[in-house]
Amino acid sequence: MKKLIAVVLVCSLSLPAFAGLGSDKSKYVGGTTESLKKEVEGKIITDDEKVMVFAYGAGKLSIPYDKFVGLAYGQHAGRRVGATVAWGVTTLGIMALPMLFSKKRKHFLTIEYTDDRGVNQAAVFEIGKEAVRWTLKALEVRTGKKIVFEDDEARKAGSK
Repeated sequence: MKKLIAVVLVCSLSLPAFAGLGSDKSKYVGGTTESLKKEVEGKIITDDEKVMVFAYGAGKLSIPYDKFVGLAYGQHAGRRVGATVAWGVTTLGIMALPMLFSKKRKHFLTIEYTDDRGVNQAAVFEIGKEAVRWTLKALEVRTGKKIVFEDDEARKAGSK
């Protein structure tokens, strides 16, 4: 009984670490934006007609659409090595191996813009898979800028 409780406890505590980014969330992963720290999770909001907002925790980054210089979208696929090892050690044993052969896709949006001082800036966001299509389309419509796709796979994902 103690082993079962320990396994359930380990799984429930480690599950958020393997869950990744929420499907409708976004995360600032880097760039030149001084007001944000890397790996800040929030949500990209495109409802306003004049400004895109990245709302996170107690703050927000607002970028007027007329300050956008360029938009780029790409995907990066990786193996689920961490999840396979963790699940193999804690619960599934050798049954976790098929997870190693599955791929996890991450979706990245790069926004180039000029700040209030007229200085060129860049912000790279990881976007949850459910938010990719509508975020890209909304930004393209609101900014009037065409999205540059990294490759054909990204183009397919962005236009689905």
